[in-house]
Order: sequence, then C-alpha cells, then structure tokens
Amino acid sequence: MQDSQSSNKANASVGSPRSEVTAPASPPQDDDAGLLTLEEQFDELVRELLTTQPTGVDLATCLRQQSLRHDVELAGIDADTRMKQEEAILARLYPIEQAIMQTRARTIAGLGVKARHAAYVMSHYWEEPIDKIDWEAQAIRQLIEAVCDFARTPLPFRSVTSDG
Repeated sequence: MQDSQSSNKANASVGSPRSEVTAPASPPQDDDAGLLTLEEQFDELVRELLTTQPTGVDLATCLRQQSLRHDVELAGIDADTRMKQEEAILARLYPIEQAIMQTRARTIAGLGVKARHAAYVMSHYWEEPIDKIDWEAQAIRQLIEAVCDFARTPLPFRSVTSDG
C-alpha cells in the first residue's frame, strides 16, 4: 500500500497524463500570455524612450540603454530634463526586462519575445555589418535572428544595418 501511495505522490508531483488531458484546451499563445503582455509593455516603453532621442539617431543605437545620448538638446528640452525623462523610463523598463528574462518561454511566440529582448540588450551587434564583428557576436546575432525569423518576430532595427 505504501508503494502505491508513493507512486501516486510521484505522479502528482510531475503531473500525470490524466491531468494534462483534462486541462482546458487553449491556443498555444495562451501559454505565453504573460510574456506576450510583457512584450507589449516593453515595446511601449522603448517607443517612449525613443521619443526622448534626437531625430536621426540610429534605431539600433537608441535601443541600447548604454548609448543613450544625453548631450544633444531636443526641441527646447535641456539635457538634464531629457536625462531625467530617460532615467524615469529606464526605471519603469527594468522590472519588465527582469520579468522577461525570468519567465520561461513555453511556445515559439514566447521564445521570440525573449530573443527580441536579447537583441535589445545586445543591439550593438547590429551596428556593424556581420563580417565586421567578432566571432562570438556573430554567433549570438545569428542565433537571435534565426529565432526571430522562426518565431516570425521582426527585429525593429534589423533593416538599419542588415546585410542580407
């Protein structure tokens, strides 16, 4: 009797096939609904961040937090004000990025969200033609692009410096 109880506990802890069959059916994207919501919030804040940038600045450059330009005045807004706006946006963006990184992708769509975020973090890999960046950067860039292509998730800055 103890053996069957142990067996039942083991099945319960890993999920029995019966529970998977009786679970309500939902579209595959529902499994990553949380990630998809995070992506919407992320995209909104990145767009907001871009509005604080001078016109004509590369989208790839703008998407990388480390390359925010604080020294150019924009439409009558001084550099201090713009920097404070950027910092406030980045403070709101940070927990969303953390959640994207910590949330497990369960579908191709969710994997696409994670790949787009990785591209944002590593956007400097798209500033040069692929044959001008180091080997590790090429590997990461090609992996991110392959995942985004497979997930049908476009990279917003890919066309800026894409070589093919």
